[in-house]
Amino acid sequence: MNETKRNSVLIVDDDRSNIITLTHIIVSLDYTVHVAKNGRDAVETAMKCRPDVIILDIIMPDMDGYEVLALLKGEEQTRAIPVVFISGLGKTEDEEKGLLLGASDYISKPFSPTVVKLRIQNQIQIINQMDMIRNLSMIDSLTGIPNRRNFDYRLTLEWNHAIRNKTPLSILLIDLDRFKVYNDTYGHLQGDIALKTTAEVITGSFKRSIDFAARWGGEEFAVLLPNTDSESAHEIAELIRENIEFACVPCTDCAAAKITTSIGLNTVIPTLNHSVDNFIKEADEALYSAKKTGKNKVCKYNQHQ
Repeated sequence: MNETKRNSVLIVDDDRSNIITLTHIIVSLDYTVHVAKNGRDAVETAMKCRPDVIILDIIMPDMDGYEVLALLKGEEQTRAIPVVFISGLGKTEDEEKGLLLGASDYISKPFSPTVVKLRIQNQIQIINQMDMIRNLSMIDSLTGIPNRRNFDYRLTLEWNHAIRNKTPLSILLIDLDRFKVYNDTYGHLQGDIALKTTAEVITGSFKRSIDFAARWGGEEFAVLLPNTDSESAHEIAELIRENIEFACVPCTDCAAAKITTSIGLNTVIPTLNHSVDNFIKEADEALYSAKKTGKNKVCKYNQHQ
């Protein structure tokens, strides 16, 4: 179970007294505080710490707040972080310029601690709500594990990582055997229990935190095994298959309600010439072979088949 995330705020200001005052205000809200005293440190800290909100002074030496904001919005890792300008510049056009560049809010100096609290809390609340919606959209509601959309996102990350590091990447496509018959025999509620049990068994079979499982759709699941060669992936696939075969599916008749799975495996050390779509297609071909040759087995993709 994931621990509750503690929100964080990055203060960017070259005035020590402002930093002390703002830190006191933010700490009172139980947020983690990061500090940068110039624009370059601000961008570096934002890239490293990924704060939820940035409080950014406009008037600073070397690089002003507008330049910092432009750099933050130009980087994929930081462009979504809300930036709240805080400045003694009192002209409307100064505020307009910041908002046009992508600032989320503007606080005028001298500032009220209450106003700072409320505006930072508002930004944090928006961020937390967006995170909750994003997380819900990436989780399968029945099994509680990542969904297909989440898997596609993770696959892109791991694929690019494997290209950079020249490491093997393995995928397992897992399909429950005769699931339509299972549903027709025991009912759809029992089918849902079988799907939940399968998800629990798959994730419980992992020994590394980097291994990733998702519900692919219907009665299919997918597993991504970074930095895993074909032989090691086959061992993990066999472990998952055995664990599912001998799992106790909650039911009035556990023996009758047991399930088995067929698994297709594919491994590649990807290069820029490889295709993610082919990587998945080949795993699907291996799954088809497992189904066609008896079910309840693991088949590797053979490029010469």
